[in-house]
Amino acid sequence: MAYETALKIKDVVESIHKKKYLLPAIQREFVWNTYQIERLFDSIMRNYPISSFLFWQVEKENVTDFKFYEFLREYHERDNRHNSKADVNGEEEITAILDGQQRLTSIYVALKGTFSEKLPRKRWDNDKAYPKTKLYLNLVSNSENSELEYDFCFLTEDEAKENDDNSFWFCVGEILNLKEPGEVNSYLIQNGIFQNYTQEQANFANNTLFQLHNVIHITPLISYYKEKSQSLDKVLNIFIRINSGGTILSYSDLLLSIATAQWEEKDAREEIIKFVDEINDIGNGFNFNKDFVLKSSLVINDFSDFAFKVDNFNKANMLKIERNWENLTDAIRIAVKLVSSFGYNRETLTSNNAIIPIAYYLHKINATESYPDSNNNLEDKEKIHKWLILTLVKRAFSGQPDNVLRPIRKIIKDNDSIFPLDKIVEKFKGTNKSLLFSDEDVENLTYYKYGQGFTFSVLSLLYPHLDYNNQFHIDHIFPKSLFTRTKLRKRGIEEDKINTFIDYLNYIGNLQLLGAIPNIEKKDTEFKVWLEKTYPNADRQNEFKNTHNIPNVDLEFENFIEFFEEREKILVAEFGKILQIENEKIEAE
Repeated sequence: MAYETALKIKDVVESIHKKKYLLPAIQREFVWNTYQIERLFDSIMRNYPISSFLFWQVEKENVTDFKFYEFLREYHERDNRHNSKADVNGEEEITAILDGQQRLTSIYVALKGTFSEKLPRKRWDNDKAYPKTKLYLNLVSNSENSELEYDFCFLTEDEAKENDDNSFWFCVGEILNLKEPGEVNSYLIQNGIFQNYTQEQANFANNTLFQLHNVIHITPLISYYKEKSQSLDKVLNIFIRINSGGTILSYSDLLLSIATAQWEEKDAREEIIKFVDEINDIGNGFNFNKDFVLKSSLVINDFSDFAFKVDNFNKANMLKIERNWENLTDAIRIAVKLVSSFGYNRETLTSNNAIIPIAYYLHKINATESYPDSNNNLEDKEKIHKWLILTLVKRAFSGQPDNVLRPIRKIIKDNDSIFPLDKIVEKFKGTNKSLLFSDEDVENLTYYKYGQGFTFSVLSLLYPHLDYNNQFHIDHIFPKSLFTRTKLRKRGIEEDKINTFIDYLNYIGNLQLLGAIPNIEKKDTEFKVWLEKTYPNADRQNEFKNTHNIPNVDLEFENFIEFFEEREKILVAEFGKILQIENEKIEAE
């Protein structure tokens, strides 16, 4: 390994742009956020060390022996997170980045690309939730963040135009076009910095832009070591040594890198990333990641130890996973489709680990793609559905999930005929992972609220026979829009009851699962009016009330408090019938 002279940032960016620098398959994907990039550039501007880099020189005759990926340029949190595979046919030697790809990708994205991340409180499937931004530098003012000196910020093009007395936003990538110092002066003059801002601000802008020019074009800041060995085993060992501390590279990324290097026919990185995208697109969408797939692979393949540690990712284990890849991914895919058929999605599946025992069971019974839709296994699916609900509501996989997965896997492995719900419940009885419900546990179910991920699971207990292949919404029985203080006062609700109305609004007592179309039609209509209009026949009305546990009280809006309290009583009784009750007094006797 040789130490080389440091490189200028503009030369490194050019090499990445011309695809002279690539990423080996053992590298993880880009994971930095905008603040980390802004902080990196602040460090560069302040001449702080940004650590050395490790490059791997791959000779021409060996280039096609390995898999390489291009750097990201246009990062999009939903649509463009994955690096494209590089075409290295006919290439001369390649420089692959072993350590420093997060920093180099950040520099490249900031100077040549864009960054689109989801805005908070926006739906993940909303295209407008991902505005395209670039890195800008405020030339006339310091950062308001006490940890930073320079005011770097990712902005949209429109946001960057909103200059005022304390801001002038310079697109950082434009510095690549200002190659000579004279061009920096010309830019400041042409954009009215000396005319439109105070002398102090103009001086700050002059120093700031010249400093940016210096760190990009003049000063060599990218110091690196170059590894020239052509042995992947040696390179992998170096990579592990660098990253095994876990502070720079997450442990699962490290393990994926090992798997990538040890698979013989398939590209582990490509296969796993592609599969994660596939199962995330099932139904209304999920939020699985490579950690989930790696853990599932270890569990389903019946390795005695499936903890995330390097020893379990030895070559023998990795080759077994590769050979069994089609079968284990089939089991996971069918499990996700099954859970989707229960009505779950990325918002309501509150533990991805809960899918793993289901996938293990489906793998064991050789379930086919028709399993989620078949009528020949209804009892089996009912048990799986109930186990999933109990597990999610009881938060069984919180803490140390391996301690839950291990005994469940053994129970499933030792039982052949049907999903062993009762044996699993019995196994955890009396532990802090018990799936049994005491009277207090049942009453606590009514404290779940609209907007909480667990609420769907609780409501699902009340609707065991719904066909969730149709879309269902969590609906406010008494419409939410009617519960503003102004509207309540206009309805003549007494002041001392208004707080109770608002407090009760979002709890289970006022929630139901309703088909998407009926819910849209119901909208803001008062419940009594909607019920009588939708079901003019008394028998149909009673059928609806029984299905949704509607109490036999006056359903006028003004009677909401009595409705809510009576419905809670019904729900507690209904939950008690559905769940296995663990009466603590009887158990103690």
